[in-house]
Amino acid sequence: MSAPSAGEPGCQKVNPYRHDRRGKDEQVRDMFDNIAPAYDFMNRAMTLGIDRLWRSKAIGMIARHAPERILDVATGTADLALEMNRRLHPSRGIIGVDLSEGMIGVGQSKVEAAGASGNIRLMVADCLDLPFDDGEMDCVTAAFGVRNFTDLAAGYREMARVTRPGGILCVIELSTPRGVITGPLYRLYTRAIIPALGRLVSRDTRAYTYLPESIAAVPQGRDMISLIEANGWTGGVATPLTFGACTIYTARRAND
Repeated sequence: MSAPSAGEPGCQKVNPYRHDRRGKDEQVRDMFDNIAPAYDFMNRAMTLGIDRLWRSKAIGMIARHAPERILDVATGTADLALEMNRRLHPSRGIIGVDLSEGMIGVGQSKVEAAGASGNIRLMVADCLDLPFDDGEMDCVTAAFGVRNFTDLAAGYREMARVTRPGGILCVIELSTPRGVITGPLYRLYTRAIIPALGRLVSRDTRAYTYLPESIAAVPQGRDMISLIEANGWTGGVATPLTFGACTIYTARRAND
């Protein structure tokens, strides 16, 4: 893969379906519609359940700021939204948005089953064109979704637009371990075992090959922080977890 041009993260060039001429947003939407029924199972299986610990750590970071209104971008099946509602009890509620109607459908069923419909509202929306006013949110979160954005810089700018000055950004994203032992083991696991498991349980044989490609291509660590801080945020911090297999990025909305 050729190096991305200046200011253009490599993840923007990695699409779910290699020979599909449609835009990345359409491909991502269709991919998640296809895998929505198996998504939660695959998340638990791929991470051995550790994804729950990653979300818990992120929520602990958010809790210090006691946000009253939270937007969960790329909410998927609403795992993070549900856990934030349970632990944080934001007084003005949580809104979750996602491109995929299939994912929102699964998430809505989970919200209703949890009796959380009064506190969590899910809706289909484009993360690059959010249907909210400037400065409406106290906190914006995104779990395992920003690498799927067609324009990552624009995504951070749009999240900053809808967040009040001083509000919080919290992004949980998969990343690549660099250790002498953990690096090769991770590559074997993501490039061979995960795609094979995905083919067994998912209708979309390409989705879990796209996953390790998109992880490898997304900016990580200091590079991700630089991108965040160049697009409306300040004071960025990267917190790696589980030998670097996941990273939590936090920042504050810059004052205009």
